[in-house]
Amino acid sequence: MDSKTYEKEINLTDSSDKLSQLEVKYLGRNGVINDLLKKIKDIPSDEKKDYGQKVNKLKTSIKRLIEVKKKELAGKKSEKFFDATLPGKIYPKGSLHPITYTIEEIASIFQKLGFIRVSYPEVEWEYFSFEALNMPKGHPARDDFESFFIDYPEHEKFGRMVLTPHTSSGQNREMRRLKTPPIRMINIAKCYRRNWDATHAPMFYQFEGLCVDRGINITHLKGTIDFFAKQFFGPDREIRLRPHHFQFTEPSFETDINCNICKGTTKINGKKCRVCKSGWLELGGSGMVHPEVLRAGGIDPNIYTGWAFGFGPERCLMMKLGLDEIRDLYGGDIRFLEQF
Repeated sequence: MDSKTYEKEINLTDSSDKLSQLEVKYLGRNGVINDLLKKIKDIPSDEKKDYGQKVNKLKTSIKRLIEVKKKELAGKKSEKFFDATLPGKIYPKGSLHPITYTIEEIASIFQKLGFIRVSYPEVEWEYFSFEALNMPKGHPARDDFESFFIDYPEHEKFGRMVLTPHTSSGQNREMRRLKTPPIRMINIAKCYRRNWDATHAPMFYQFEGLCVDRGINITHLKGTIDFFAKQFFGPDREIRLRPHHFQFTEPSFETDINCNICKGTTKINGKKCRVCKSGWLELGGSGMVHPEVLRAGGIDPNIYTGWAFGFGPERCLMMKLGLDEIRDLYGGDIRFLEQF
């Protein structure tokens, strides 16, 4: 066997797989070396020793060349620089929705004041959504044009079923659950109304605050909302309570917060602020819980008083970031969402 043949084959091999094939070809059970050894029986007796030595020498030479080539190929693989201390590759990752972040932040702020976060049905009975909140039959808010009623057998006491139009229905349920004040509730849930424009959506979130105890008054309401505003929007923000009317609170207020653009001055570079025009932005509704609402919850209004408010997480987020289109939050556009 010509030594140049196997040397050339082995030396020119450029992969471990090909080298393994050559190892089988020359050193395997049916390889070249074994074939040569099988022929030893045909060799004359006086030449067998010399023949066997040559075959073993050939075998040793092939083994040595293969071992050298294996190390060479292994060395080529390890030539690439690798630093085990470097951090791994950064792959794209998802995140929570901005509204989820907002809800968690709001809940944590009120938890500092001892408010307990609760959750009540999004598919609610008409009674808890309206009658328990001092809105009798025939009230405009109960019209089909305003709410999403569900085709379901009407309950003898609680009436029809409705996709809850506000988290205020949780007030009555929480009073019934605890029975005796003190009550400090924060209820955050989805609500449904027939609205769809730049600042309204047919499905939206609302967070409801309720505090009932002896001696509760408007100063406690204003102090709590002021604490929330400074924690959520910033220490330089101010709030005001503006007289309004809600069926389930008396007295009732619209809660405003000073504009984050003009800081309540109504002027930017000598021109009227285009965002607020008056120095204030509407945050939501609030007021002292109506005596009839307390009675519906089984609480004596002659002993206990309370306040409540209802704000929108989306609205708070939009006012905090300066957004003017609520549909951006629900559009699913990844270019918008990945900024959070």
